[in-house]
Amino acid sequence: MKNLEYILRLSLVLVISLTFIISPEMAYASERDLETLGDYRKHYEELLAKKRANDNKTEQAKNEIKQKEAAISQTRDELTIAEAAEEEAQLKITESNQAIEENKKESEKVLVYMQQVQNKNAYVEYVTGSSSMTELVTRIEAIKQVSDYIQVTLDNLETEIDKNEKLKKELEEKQKELTAKIGSYQSAVAKLNNDIDDIAELNEGIDKQVEIARDNYEKNKAMCIKEVGSGADNVKVSTCSKIPYNGQWLQPLNKGVITSKVGYRTDPITGKPYSFHSGIDIGASEGTPVYASAAGKVSGIISRSSCGGNKVYIDVTVNGKKYTTYYLHLLKYNVKVGDIVTQNTVIGYVGGYSTSKAHGGYDGCTTGAHLHYGVQNGWYGGYVKTANVLIPPPGMKNSVGWRFNSRTDLYAN
Repeated sequence: MKNLEYILRLSLVLVISLTFIISPEMAYASERDLETLGDYRKHYEELLAKKRANDNKTEQAKNEIKQKEAAISQTRDELTIAEAAEEEAQLKITESNQAIEENKKESEKVLVYMQQVQNKNAYVEYVTGSSSMTELVTRIEAIKQVSDYIQVTLDNLETEIDKNEKLKKELEEKQKELTAKIGSYQSAVAKLNNDIDDIAELNEGIDKQVEIARDNYEKNKAMCIKEVGSGADNVKVSTCSKIPYNGQWLQPLNKGVITSKVGYRTDPITGKPYSFHSGIDIGASEGTPVYASAAGKVSGIISRSSCGGNKVYIDVTVNGKKYTTYYLHLLKYNVKVGDIVTQNTVIGYVGGYSTSKAHGGYDGCTTGAHLHYGVQNGWYGGYVKTANVLIPPPGMKNSVGWRFNSRTDLYAN
């Protein structure tokens, strides 16, 4: 029982953990398989709403950055003023110390004189040397006033030094606070810039996805009106689509080797652990022809994506079941949206080396020549949906190192 309880708890932890490491390509869990014209219309409207929402988030982040940068500028001005005040306080301390030194020298002379006059004979001589009582009193009072004045002056200077020392410490603390505030604002700006980058990465190609979704809806509606006489939301696209039937799968290349499988892995670009990989990577020379693994209709194309390069999505039906196939990191492609392709159609060519950012290209999600090939259950209008419908490509072993030497060299799943 204890073992069973432990297993159940561990399973729960794993399930909860997985909910926090879903990749951007898995962020569409609520979206449906596109069956009816209404599904295509709603899919377009949802993507459009998502694009607008993320545009608003980006704009808000940019406005916050402007506010933080203005605060940084103001705080830097305050810091400059505080630094100048601290320098002024230090100058006053130096001047006061110099004055104290000078007054100490004068006081030493007075002290010597006082010691001399305190000698009885000298004092008598000093007193008797007075021409009158008034002069005597004046002489004694003068000595006392000089002594008192020097003492008061020294006390005042020491008080001024203490005040300036305190002010200097306060200004130094203020400088630290202002410097920390600037650092905090700069961190906030960096985070906001990262947020903008994350939004851009999460919605990479969303403009194209919106365009694809709109075109798919409009073209399917026009096709259904032509084929079955209706463009109503409840019309199933399969009843008016001309997507060819397939009895089996073929490999997308004449030969290749699996270099990365479907599932979680450490991202080879960022080093991020538990990064979800939405397809199988097949190592092949750049320029190798890429075939459609199943006959179907091209449902989406994204050109020169910053993560994935040239992408082609094809809706297919194999043994009566609907799938979306997709081919990424293409050097170039030979098809357009709406084209009907067969299993002998060369849809494009393997890229991933010259197209990579590391070698002067535009694709930041590739380290070398390969085809990223994926399959998911259902038609989704030209994009990768979620992990719950994504499957290892049929006829391929989801294992790094597995090789095939012909398009009909299939693995029994």
